[in-house]
Amino acid sequence: MIHTPQVLKIHELDDPAFVHGFSTIALGSVGLTHAPDPVPVLASRRAFARALGIDVEPLTTVGAVHGSTIARVDMRGDLTVDEHKDVVQGVDGLVTNQRGVALFATFADCYPIVLWDSSRRSVGLAHAGWRGTAAGVAKSALKAMHDEYGSAPADIHAGIGPGICGRCYEVGGEVAEQFEARFVTAGSGDRFLLDLAAANKAQLEEAGATVHVIGICTKESDFLPSHRRSPDGTRFGAIVSIR
Repeated sequence: MIHTPQVLKIHELDDPAFVHGFSTIALGSVGLTHAPDPVPVLASRRAFARALGIDVEPLTTVGAVHGSTIARVDMRGDLTVDEHKDVVQGVDGLVTNQRGVALFATFADCYPIVLWDSSRRSVGLAHAGWRGTAAGVAKSALKAMHDEYGSAPADIHAGIGPGICGRCYEVGGEVAEQFEARFVTAGSGDRFLLDLAAANKAQLEEAGATVHVIGICTKESDFLPSHRRSPDGTRFGAIVSIR
C-alpha cells in the first residue's frame, strides 16, 4: 500500500526557523469557498497546522483575487479581516516578520510561492495563477519583503510548490499571448500549453532570488486536488510561518 504523506515540503528550504508546507488529500480539503460544511474544513486546517508543528489559530489567509497585491501582516488584530475565516481580502500575497503569525492560502492548480529571508527573518506567501503570474505577483512579493523589512532579493530563498505543469495546463490564445514565447508550446488544435512554474521561476531569478521548485503536478498527482482534473471545490493549502 502506498502511503500518502499529510504534508509536502521543499527540502532545500529546510531551516529550524522557517515553517512551510503543502497539505495533501490525506488531511482532507482545506478550501471553505465551495465547502457544503465548514466544520471538517476547519478541522483539516487545524490538522495541517499541527502537522507542521505550529499552534496558530486562526490562520491568516490570502484572499486570492488573481492579482499582484501583497499585504503586510503585523498582528491579526491590526487587519480588517473576515471574523470567521480571518481572510485578508483583495490580495494574492502576504508577508510578515513576526512569530506567532501563520500565513495561509488554498490552491487547486495555481502555484503557491513561499519566501524566506533568514538574515532579516521575514517570510512571504503568494498565490500565482495565470493572471497573478502575468501581473508579476512573484516579483511583487519580493518587493514587499524588500520595502517592508529590507530584504535583499539575493538573500531570499523562494520555493515554488505544487501546481498544474506545463504538460497539462492548456489555455487559449488570449491567455498564451500574455506570456513570453519561452513559456508557451503548441497544444491541440488552437490551444496552447503554458508553463506557469517556469514563468514564476524566471521572475524570481531575474529579480535576484534563489529558487527551488518542488516539481509536482496537481493534475498528474492523485494525492493533490486539481480543478482541471476534478472541479469539485476541494483545495490543498500552503502555510508559511517563522519559528
